[in-house]
Amino acid sequence: MIYVPANMGLMLAAILFLLGLIGVLTRRNVLFILMSLEIMLNAAGLAFVVAGAHWMQADGQVMFIFILTMAAAEVSVGLALILQMHRHHKTVDTNVLNLLKD
Repeated sequence: MIYVPANMGLMLAAILFLLGLIGVLTRRNVLFILMSLEIMLNAAGLAFVVAGAHWMQADGQVMFIFILTMAAAEVSVGLALILQMHRHHKTVDTNVLNLLKD
C-alpha cells in the first residue's frame, strides 16, 4: 500500500476546494454552480479521509459517507429546481433570473 503524506492530501483538498469556490463565484449557470458545489463537498470529504488516515481512525471515512449522502440529496433537489427554473423562465442564467426579481 502506498503511503501519501497528510500534508500532500490536505493540500490537494485545499486546491480542489478553491477550484470549486472559484467556480461558484464566477459561473452564472446554475448547473455549473451545482457542479462546483459538488467539487467543494468532495474536497471536504477528501480532507476528512486524509485526517482519519493520519490518525488511523475510521471517522474520516464515516464522515465521507455522510458527505456523499448529503451530496446526493443536494443533486436531486438542485436538479429539480433547475428543471423548474428552465420550465418557467426558459433560462438557467442567474443574471437573467436576478433581473426578474422586481
